[in-house]
Amino acid sequence: MPTEIITTDDLREFRLELLDDIKKLLKLSEDLSRKKYLKSPDLMKILKVSSGTLQTMRINGTLPYIKIGGIIFYDPEEISKVMKENSIHNNF
Repeated sequence: MPTEIITTDDLREFRLELLDDIKKLLKLSEDLSRKKYLKSPDLMKILKVSSGTLQTMRINGTLPYIKIGGIIFYDPEEISKVMKENSIHNNF
């Protein structure tokens, strides 16, 4: 198995990438708290799912939504509640 040497420059680069990722997550969290309702594209980005998966979750009743005309809206608080209710904690 080949050995790879990690330098301080590698660690510095990793640190910067990690900080960028954390900043993106914090910005996303702030955006969520400002919006009263989310549209499907927003929720797909947050949950990292496809439009088909989102549609399946609506059809089977997993995700609550509001439909006005042809536009579907999601309440961020309700989505958060669903995520917490479906959280699985394995006890080993």
